[in-house]
Amino acid sequence: MPQSQHNRRIDYIEFSTTDIARTKNFYSNVFGWEFKDFGPQYTAFKDGRLNGGFALTDNVPSGGPLVVIYATDLEALEQAVKSAGGRITKETFTFPGGRRVHIADPDGNELAIWSDNLPTSDS
Repeated sequence: MPQSQHNRRIDYIEFSTTDIARTKNFYSNVFGWEFKDFGPQYTAFKDGRLNGGFALTDNVPSGGPLVVIYATDLEALEQAVKSAGGRITKETFTFPGGRRVHIADPDGNELAIWSDNLPTSDS
């Protein structure tokens, strides 16, 4: 894709972390992201569509941008978040077009996961 098509689009997302190894473990286990270290204080990730990074810091500030990740199976990712040391910060809710849940990684970075797949009813 030519650079002109990248104009005004999200190109890279950078987070803070207090523990790079824990961060890499969390995001690789939950979302399958791949990492490349650039020294002991920075790691970059690829998720298949978007690139970003995590910078080592003494504390993680709250209130950064909300990154929203798509999921075909929202419940499976909720379970993966909990199993990998993350937490649910806003329970799953329905909105026009799908469902969404907000989560926090082990450092407190908040993300949202959404799906347009609605659960099937047993009735």
